[in-house]
Amino acid sequence: MDPSEVTNMLEPAGHSQRGSVSSSAVRHSEVLIYLVNNSVIQLSVESLSSLTAGELARTVREALRLPDQAHEVFSFWLISPFLELQLKPKHCPYKLRRQWPDLLYRFTKCSADEIVHDEPTLQYRKNVFFPKSKEMQIQDDGILRLLYEEAKCNILEGRYPYDLEDCLQLGALACRIEFGPFDLEQHNLAFLRGKIETLLPAHLCKKHGGLLAAFRSRGAKHHSYEEMLLESFRQLVEAAACEETGALKLLYHQYLQKCHILLYYGSAMFTGQIDKPVQSFLQRNGRKPVTIAISLDGVSVMDSKEKCVLLALCYHELSWEYTSSEDEDTDDILWLEFDGEEGGAIVNKLLKIYSKQAELMSGMIEYCIDFNGAAETPPAQDAVVAKPPRPKEKRGKLKRQNSVVCNQIHQLLTIDYVEEGKEIKRVKPKRAASFFTRQVSQGPASYNTVAISETLEQG
Repeated sequence: MDPSEVTNMLEPAGHSQRGSVSSSAVRHSEVLIYLVNNSVIQLSVESLSSLTAGELARTVREALRLPDQAHEVFSFWLISPFLELQLKPKHCPYKLRRQWPDLLYRFTKCSADEIVHDEPTLQYRKNVFFPKSKEMQIQDDGILRLLYEEAKCNILEGRYPYDLEDCLQLGALACRIEFGPFDLEQHNLAFLRGKIETLLPAHLCKKHGGLLAAFRSRGAKHHSYEEMLLESFRQLVEAAACEETGALKLLYHQYLQKCHILLYYGSAMFTGQIDKPVQSFLQRNGRKPVTIAISLDGVSVMDSKEKCVLLALCYHELSWEYTSSEDEDTDDILWLEFDGEEGGAIVNKLLKIYSKQAELMSGMIEYCIDFNGAAETPPAQDAVVAKPPRPKEKRGKLKRQNSVVCNQIHQLLTIDYVEEGKEIKRVKPKRAASFFTRQVSQGPASYNTVAISETLEQG
């Protein structure tokens, strides 16, 4: 099934067009294309109402002087604070912009006033379905620069949670890319002081400051973020006998490769809520806003406020199901089932995610599994069909105490495996005997397809 299945989309009549896709009665229309680095490409196009994303992409590649390879790497997205949609080459941005109020009504909790005033922008960003392995084969400077800037933006905004130590290493690489080789006379604390927020995540600096920093400063000397970043920059090893162009390519690859460690790199982002665990007798149950990141590698649930990972699962580690609500005012539910431990016993755990975008997320998971299956070489008849575990060495560096990238099951309110929907019973996890039928090991043939009329790739 395709990632985002949108049904019964009626195009509203007479809706005024503003923002990045402007309507006009004349033959030529102005279109604003936004890049992740906040730069804007203004294009004059013909027949805007029938222009497809694929046709517009060719014009953008020409404007940016990118090779044809870019059509695999990047896609157009309609982005607003409430919803992010990746467009297919066949989609018409103008028509989808006119459908935007209907999309917000169906897939968000926007108020009527927010729906009326929301203005999505048309952005040129990484394609969710472009694999990490192919990124490391790219040699074009323009494509690598765009991928680097997008990854850096997601790190700085906290969309890709990372620990301070890793952010310092990424910040040092960014310094080298943007300021050139380390120069003892030029690159000092004063030089970095006004640039720190463009190199390190602001939320991470604030989290490590405050009252704790005040107590720390009474004892051993506390180094500022500028000092720590400057030291990381100084320690970078330059490539021997390498021209600057070649050095930049290597640096881009190093930055991206470090981001590739994260399960949620290159993900489509969704919004939802989960139940909070009860901390005390007097505390009421509530819900925690979360961001659900779905990539070709797996599903991650992140705390939207604290910018940390609550749960990250590869596809072979989970089963899932989507249940719709009959009440328009009640959220649909995405269920995630995974192996866990409770009171020393191995159990299957269920996490309940409330979201108006649950159907999109379920479709996205299913599409990613099918996509991965199609890309893999068919196994021999006597070979084991199950996907091998994710290599431990890739995530070994993340096993730190209080790491923001490690699973925090204690912050999740989960239930044990439900036996036939009647009783709660602790059982040894078996993905083949899962409460849900949707999982990697059973293959695409076991999926239940959702009826569709128009497909959108959700991001």
